[in-house]
Amino acid sequence: MRIRLLVTTIVRVLLLCAMFGLPVRAQGTNGACDRVCLQGFVDQYLAAMVAHKPESVPLAKTARYTENGQALKLGDGMWGPAIALGSYKVYFADLTAGQVGAFVTLEENGHPAILGIRLKIESRQISEMEAIVIRSTAGGFARPQDLKDKPVFTEVVPPAERRPRDEMARIANSYFEGLDKATGALTPFEPGCQRIENGVISANAPGGTNEIFKMDCGTQFATGFSKIITEIRGRRFPIVDEERGLVYALITFDHNGRNKTTVWADGKEHPVNSPFDEPFSFQIGELFKIRNGKIVRVEALVLNVPYHMRSGWGKTEDVRAR
Repeated sequence: MRIRLLVTTIVRVLLLCAMFGLPVRAQGTNGACDRVCLQGFVDQYLAAMVAHKPESVPLAKTARYTENGQALKLGDGMWGPAIALGSYKVYFADLTAGQVGAFVTLEENGHPAILGIRLKIESRQISEMEAIVIRSTAGGFARPQDLKDKPVFTEVVPPAERRPRDEMARIANSYFEGLDKATGALTPFEPGCQRIENGVISANAPGGTNEIFKMDCGTQFATGFSKIITEIRGRRFPIVDEERGLVYALITFDHNGRNKTTVWADGKEHPVNSPFDEPFSFQIGELFKIRNGKIVRVEALVLNVPYHMRSGWGKTEDVRAR
């Protein structure tokens, strides 16, 4: 009788896993949520969004959801339109912190978009959901259709080429320090580093017409072009994937729009072109690939937001998901 009851229970668990997209192997050898488990929460979240069933997401009582910096109830925002998932999906998982993220292409009511999602998992429940959605309203600076699978983000970094998680976060932060100080001397780039923003290659672009986009990451930083950024704030590094050498950062760039020219490293004045001659900010989710202590690849979602807008994750901003 006990054996029959045990078998029945196992079958029910397996059926629930199949229904909700949960991985059968839910735990790692140390009892924590392992990579398959964490990525399973992303898949379950996306499936619930496509099905318009926020109630099927396993939420903690204190769960919070933001979309493009705005605190919302789960089920609002992008949970409203018809969602069709695209073919592009990149996971990044932090087994130590219990956080997981993904960049995903999709369509909202037929409009191409890119989603960056961060989930925090506690006791097999989602306690934090932070979404950045790049929609068709971004205009020409968004090309979801150009995002293709990149082995560089899924390749396991050999142990000899890895760095401790604190050092990985420091290296990612040096990227923002380089932008803040308008210098290439602070950031360890691998030669040929490429950056992609919203599906557009913005550093090391082969055959591009924009001269600065043709430069690799390090050469670009060395020009001092980043003086157009007047403040870099709210730096967070919630996901450090040591095995794959990935760091996911969340950041805000402010542009006060006061200057029509800036002086670059060549000592010459360069024009500040539109839209950077008007006050606005960028809310950014940025993924770094780090190998041998150097940044190999950068992929970012860059969202135009009102000037000095907050991220939605400050201590005084607390709206529950339900």
